[in-house]
Amino acid sequence: MTERLGITAGRVLLRSDGEQPVDLALEDGCIRVGAAPRGAVLDARGLLVLPGIVDIHGDSFERQIQPRPGIGFTPDIALADTETQLLANGITTAFHGVTLSWEPGLRSLPAWRALLDAMEARRWSCDMRVHLRWEAFNLDALDVALADIEAGRVHLVAFNDHTPGIVRKLGDPVAGAKFSERAGMKLDAFRALASRIAARADEVAPAQDRIAAAARDAGVKLASHDDDTVATRRAFRARGARICEFPMAEEVGQEAQAAGDFVVMGCPNVVRGGSHIGWASAAALVQAGVCNVLSSDYFYPSMLRAAFTLVERGVVDLARAWALVSGNPAAAAGLDDRGEIADGKRGDLIVVDPVERRVVATIVAGRIAWMGAEGARRLSLA
Repeated sequence: MTERLGITAGRVLLRSDGEQPVDLALEDGCIRVGAAPRGAVLDARGLLVLPGIVDIHGDSFERQIQPRPGIGFTPDIALADTETQLLANGITTAFHGVTLSWEPGLRSLPAWRALLDAMEARRWSCDMRVHLRWEAFNLDALDVALADIEAGRVHLVAFNDHTPGIVRKLGDPVAGAKFSERAGMKLDAFRALASRIAARADEVAPAQDRIAAAARDAGVKLASHDDDTVATRRAFRARGARICEFPMAEEVGQEAQAAGDFVVMGCPNVVRGGSHIGWASAAALVQAGVCNVLSSDYFYPSMLRAAFTLVERGVVDLARAWALVSGNPAAAAGLDDRGEIADGKRGDLIVVDPVERRVVATIVAGRIAWMGAEGARRLSLA
């Protein structure tokens, strides 16, 4: 860790000029383009120097908390391992998609409180933030969510509504077991709980209005998740949600893009060549100019690989591909201090082997936060 760091001889992806062979100096957490390096120096010869990845929707951390149904670990252990994964994959800013649901167990109110407390208990190298995924029918937790938004503990809010889908699937014992096991309940008891929750449908819209108002008052960006129709997208936009996460049909994404919304898709969709549940193709929406933000969704290593995959397929060039995983998500989240390499911007950078698509070093706020063996060989200490 150092307050001064130089990066030399690399191909640097600059905001205005594309890839350039220019040296960088990092001082007091900020970037200085073309300045003489001082302090430790990282030789980036043959490597790319790129803005740090900004992940505005990732829930892979849940697998560290509950690696198997009913088997849980404390959030401090889970977050420590998650941070290592994030940094090793070039993610310098991560919005953890924390679902606050009526379901017991992994997505419950006690789990929400424990995770937020663990995030605030120590200083992390990765800039980890809270993306509240507000489950529409979780009316009993409304006051807690409102208080946490007002207190500044939440950095992004998304409207979720998985309850109707859960209720439909509970008639199938196999599908229902997925939800009951996650909640740590017997299937019959979970069915009864879901039935009671679903009966409060008339209270959902007023609660969403209150969540939206609290987020707007706090200056927190709003998103909607899995919009299935244009009407649904328009309704959430009217509440102030200008981020459309994972539109379920291409026409929904097209309408959102035409209205100037950010349209988010998942990097696993790009890497795998399509949605795992048969929805819109992220790569096709990128090529059509509809999708302008990519997220890790459920797999952190997919972000860097998705950007290079789009370039390899000829969908977009590197500058545009990288904007999908860095500059655009930063803009969507209201973070104008990062997402590009320019004078005065926050020193969030990654050094990448473009042939192997491997992160050599990750730098957060001007400090080395993660480094592999290759990076260590290339680092000269002052």
